[in-house]
Amino acid sequence: MENKEINYNLDYNNNGATTEDWPPKCQQNPDTALVVNEGVEEKPIINPYIKRFFKKKPALLSVEEYMKGITEGNTTILSQAITLVESYLPAHREIAQKIIAQCQLISSQKRSMRIGITGVPGAGKSTFIEAFGSYITGKGHKLAVLAIDPSSEKTKGSILGDKTRMETLCNDPNAFIRPSPSAGSLGGVARKTRETVLLCEAAGYDVIFIETVGVGQSETAVHSMSDFFLLLMLSGAGDDLQGIKRGIMEMSDLIAITKADGTNVEKANMARALYANALHLFPPTESTWVPTALTSSAVTKAGLPEILAKIEEYFELVKGNGYYERKRRQQAEYWMYESINEALKNNFYENTTIASRLEDYKDAVLEGKMDSFMAAGELMELYSRLKA
Repeated sequence: MENKEINYNLDYNNNGATTEDWPPKCQQNPDTALVVNEGVEEKPIINPYIKRFFKKKPALLSVEEYMKGITEGNTTILSQAITLVESYLPAHREIAQKIIAQCQLISSQKRSMRIGITGVPGAGKSTFIEAFGSYITGKGHKLAVLAIDPSSEKTKGSILGDKTRMETLCNDPNAFIRPSPSAGSLGGVARKTRETVLLCEAAGYDVIFIETVGVGQSETAVHSMSDFFLLLMLSGAGDDLQGIKRGIMEMSDLIAITKADGTNVEKANMARALYANALHLFPPTESTWVPTALTSSAVTKAGLPEILAKIEEYFELVKGNGYYERKRRQQAEYWMYESINEALKNNFYENTTIASRLEDYKDAVLEGKMDSFMAAGELMELYSRLKA
């Protein structure tokens, strides 16, 4: 048997490299037989090429550039301007205020139709808006749809998926759809919806749809920023009389019973008769308009011409008797006070002294050491002294 010479200075795991060759490639402790080899370089957790998939945020334009794009009907510029209006950043807000002021002057010279649309959940608001909106643009109008999407109370996020349910209207060159988060506003109405209306009117849209989330509280706010209030109701979903509620019915200028097609036509006609009779029980409106109820179908397009005819009849009436301008002035006054209230609230919570004391008062209330009303009163007194 052939004798093999064994070199004990060689390391089997290092492919014959001697210990004298190791220092450049590894680290060895002379007091132990363990050898630490160089490891494989760790790859980054985040894909270094991921930036390719994200669009670069557009740089802020000047007020003149925004106004030029808006008045020319550039929907990209219009969308960017609306984003500035909805932003909470002070720099964005400063530019937005100047844009709003100029759009207000343009909007005041136009006599657009602002139509608030609400309805019970499941009434088919988005489906109705797509069908009715396509019918309106087919008549030569330019339509802007402001869809209010409810924000989560936990995450503060919104899906903003209304456009996915209006595929046909999205591709209409005479239609502009803008979903906006409610952002915690009372009743689900977006905080800056009214200012967005001004921008859309300045862009040349003569019909504005303002869709609510249909939760029961947003109708009052939408009614205060629209000229015509359309209520969508659903038949065959239980006792129709449950839908006849005085508050929402009093604000409605027209009730449309949706999904009046197929086997649901008879039920829709019965519901229409019930609502029409209920409307006659209310006192005369300030505009002298007599509300009524109609049936409609987004599938067969039945009832859509009648609804548009009623809306046009309403605007002809209110523009002729002066109620249109009078209501616009009342709304302007209402939103002036709303803006003051919002500014005061923001100023209160943004005050550094109040912010530093707020947690102490909250803890005192939670521990039962102080009543809620007493804590609020002392904070307001402190705020008054700071502003004196």
